Amino acid sequence: MHYDPRWRQEFEQTRSNILHSCEGWVTDVAHIGSTAISGLVARPIVDVVASVENLAAVDEAIQRLRGLNFSVARDPAWADEVKLLAKPRHGEPTHHVYLASADSAFRRRVLTLRDWLRSNAEEAVRFEEGKVELWKRSEGDPARYAQAKADLFASLEAKIP
Repeated sequence: MHYDPRWRQEFEQTRSNILHSCEGWVTDVAHIGSTAISGLVARPIVDVVASVENLAAVDEAIQRLRGLNFSVARDPAWADEVKLLAKPRHGEPTHHVYLASADSAFRRRVLTLRDWLRSNAEEAVRFEEGKVELWKRSEGDPARYAQAKADLFASLEAKIP
């Protein structure tokens, strides 16, 4: 769907809820994904990366996130050392939380890509066009789309200085 300015507000509320509920087990929450980049079309799922100081804190953070109606989802194949949680609403996820250590390569990668797309409007438009084309080619199959999108992300990362 087209960019919705309420996504930023939804992120801020989610961030606050996570930090409050996790009482120090989660040390930072950052908005990632297409909903974090103003103007881009996106699936209406607010993606966040929640940082823990070390992987030993992950289990405690997961228990506390369950109290916010998140459930553990299958970890993405493209993200090492990450635990994925989803918050469904009416059967479809509305939020994803990627739990990762604060010094993880995953966290650095997603934040670097987000910041690069935010500061390079032309690349953001090309990224958006690429995602739309991939969605069409995948014929709405989320698994096919996810794999194709991982390849698109890799090609974008290669462009970042």
